[in-house]
Amino acid sequence: MNHCPVLQFKSLAEALVTLFGKSVAIQRTDRVAGGDINKSYAVTLNTGDTIFMKANAKEKAASFTAEAAGLFAIAQTGTIKTPKILCAGTDDGEEVGYSFLLMEYINSGEKRSDYWETLARELAAMHQADSAAFCEQGFGFYEDNFIGARPQDNAPAATWVEFFRDKRLAPQFKAADANFSSADRSRVTKLLDHLEDFLIEPKKPSLLHGDLWSGNVMADPDGKAMLIDPAVYVGHAEADLAMTELFGGFPPAFYQAYREANPLESGYESRRDLYNLYQLLNHLNLFGQSYLGPVLSVVGEYVG
Repeated sequence: MNHCPVLQFKSLAEALVTLFGKSVAIQRTDRVAGGDINKSYAVTLNTGDTIFMKANAKEKAASFTAEAAGLFAIAQTGTIKTPKILCAGTDDGEEVGYSFLLMEYINSGEKRSDYWETLARELAAMHQADSAAFCEQGFGFYEDNFIGARPQDNAPAATWVEFFRDKRLAPQFKAADANFSSADRSRVTKLLDHLEDFLIEPKKPSLLHGDLWSGNVMADPDGKAMLIDPAVYVGHAEADLAMTELFGGFPPAFYQAYREANPLESGYESRRDLYNLYQLLNHLNLFGQSYLGPVLSVVGEYVG
């Protein structure tokens, strides 16, 4: 089992000394925009290195080790680039404690002319890679992680339908229950009880990024796509592809190249919204009732 070998430290100072030597010092810290969960910084050192640091409350440390495990898993497939993880840890600080994750700092470049096609082919290769090392039984992951700020249960299941029902949709519906009428709850129960009527088992399990929208893809210094901020698990490749279409979508060239590299099974379009129901439910539970309408609309597509 290829668990993530991320270094763990009990202070930021200890981490920096271990990584860069005893004479290391922080010259400047610049806040980096992006993301609404963690604070992000470009940290410039007297060694000439610049590193990327995410920080949050001390009790959020598990989210950083989970992110590191996800990035490591993707890197293990040897198919698509991710930022290099340096270490994670916690720091008691002078006034208040915090957790941190250190990674290589990526100077994002201009996208290459074949940026989207290359991303599609590399994503298809990741989906086709052997996923057995990441899940002992069928579908799931060797540890739980997070989808945004919410926990994500990755306990394994033998079938994709079972996993998606019991570890994805059902927990989100339960958390959102107060938003639903009795009629809504009846439709939800019907959907979950008949999920096998709508989803299919994949020909092979795939390692998924798990939160694959445009904000979690960036260009490296050479203008080639790389993946960040994963919520990985082993599932059906269609779930990743569906997520790319939820918030604006990727350019047509991406989908054409993906289908050429990893042809989709018939009926994908009829399953796409059901995969994205998980993401919409998560947004309902994170951000409130503005997502209730889209959730109920998708439920209605499948059970009336």
